[in-house]
Amino acid sequence: MQSARITHIATVLAVSCGLLWGLYWLPVRTLADAGLDGAWGTFLITASAVIVLLPFAARHRHDFRASSPLTLAAIALGGAAFALYSIGFVYGRVAIIVLLFFLTPVWSTLIGRYILGWQTPPLRLAAIAVGLVGLGLMLSADGHWPIPRNIGEWMGLTSGILWSISSTAMRTRASLKPGAAAFVFACGATFASLVIAVVMATPPAFEEAGRIAVIAFGTGALWWGLTIIALIWATMRLDPARTGILLMSEVLVGATSAAIIAKETLSPVEIIGGLCVLTAAVLELWPVKESQAASGRA
Repeated sequence: MQSARITHIATVLAVSCGLLWGLYWLPVRTLADAGLDGAWGTFLITASAVIVLLPFAARHRHDFRASSPLTLAAIALGGAAFALYSIGFVYGRVAIIVLLFFLTPVWSTLIGRYILGWQTPPLRLAAIAVGLVGLGLMLSADGHWPIPRNIGEWMGLTSGILWSISSTAMRTRASLKPGAAAFVFACGATFASLVIAVVMATPPAFEEAGRIAVIAFGTGALWWGLTIIALIWATMRLDPARTGILLMSEVLVGATSAAIIAKETLSPVEIIGGLCVLTAAVLELWPVKESQAASGRA
């Protein structure tokens, strides 16, 4: 009974995280409109998250010394991936950025097969094919070559690739406790967003400093603090397939909210491409026979 209750709580948390991240683009664009254009908004958000998560880092400081540098680097890389995802919302359409990120299963499968030498079940191969078809449809919907059309789309695509590398590395190594891992995650995001902000040389404006501070701190605390801790906790207690499917609520909320609030709509071809991407994710997450799963990690 206790196990079923924990599973129920973890399921609710996973769905809630997906729903909240589907709305994450709103504070990001609000900060951009208030003068923190480009990566500066994400930098302030993630820096706020680092401050919020400092008590967790202090409490589990001994765990950092016990963790390998590669484990810490993998978690920090995940934060950098999410930073790119966040910045992408400033430059690209919400639904496209989210869908490009959800191509992660395709890249994870390719990494597992060609870099780690894992055997690939037929469903995984089908996921790659369907996902790449969806990518091509989304990016060529206007009749151009199937490549990202702006920096936001490039960031969305790159964020999914980096997250697949990070998540694969984290999956093969011991992880920190949720609070400590979220701190490292936020540190990686803060560093990445600062580098991008400086390189892109977009000077920040602070005409509404008080409002900016409230939005940034609240966003960092809720999305990068609370939801990341909750998601890590839930992921440790749910089947990976179930977690992945539950998080797809982010796609629905993101696309719907952007269509209603920002008047961003997708063409029929882009919708078909998006459905292909989601189908690829389901195929990747679909349970395989135990023997196949075992051979896939041989």
